[in-house]
Amino acid sequence: MTPGSAPELVELLEHAREIGLLGPGPIGKHLAHASAWASALGPFGGRLLDLGSGAGVPGLILALAWPDCEPVLLDASRRRVAWLRHSIRKLSLEDRAVAVAARAEMAGHDPRYRERFDLVVARGFGPPAATAECGAAFVTPGGRLSVSEPPGEAPGRWPEGRLEDLGFGPASRVVHGRASFVILPKRGAIAERWPRRNGRPHRRPLW
Repeated sequence: MTPGSAPELVELLEHAREIGLLGPGPIGKHLAHASAWASALGPFGGRLLDLGSGAGVPGLILALAWPDCEPVLLDASRRRVAWLRHSIRKLSLEDRAVAVAARAEMAGHDPRYRERFDLVVARGFGPPAATAECGAAFVTPGGRLSVSEPPGEAPGRWPEGRLEDLGFGPASRVVHGRASFVILPKRGAIAERWPRRNGRPHRRPLW
C-alpha cells in the first residue's frame, strides 16, 4: 500500500485537522511532502522513529510507503498518542507500528529506545540543536537522522563541530521537488549525558 492509495489515511488526517491535531492546509501537501521525503531517503526496511509524531505526519505516511519498516511514533502528548494508536488500528499497522507517549529526553535514555533505530525523522520537532541532541539518542551508529528543512540555504544551521559532539558526521542537504531535508549520518555512540533533562535542549540549545 502507498500513501496515495490509502483513502483511510486521508480521512484520518482530515479528522486530525478538524480536531486540532494537524495544522491547516490541504492534506495533499502533507502527503506530497512525506512522499518526497521517502523518495529522498530511498527504500527503507529497518527500525524507524518519528520524533514528535503529532498526528502521524510523516510517520504514518512513511509506514505505508515503506511496508517493511518497523515504525515507532513518539510524542509527549497522551492525547496525540491516543490518536496515533487509533490511526494505527484503522490502517491495520498493529503488526509492526507502535505509538509511544514519552518526552524525547526521557525516552532517549530508555534502553528500549536508546540507539535502537536505523532511521529517525523529525518534522517540526524544534530548532536544529534540540532536534539533533534529542534525535542522536535514538539513532544507532551507522544510522541516520533526517530533518525537514525550510526552503533555501541557511548556513550555520548544522555546524559540523557541534554535530561531532553528538556522534554525527557532516549534514548533507537534499532537495526533492519543493521539499528540503537534511541527513545526518551517525558515526559513533552518543555520550551518556545526551540528551539533557526535560526541556533543557530547547531552553538552552547547544548552538
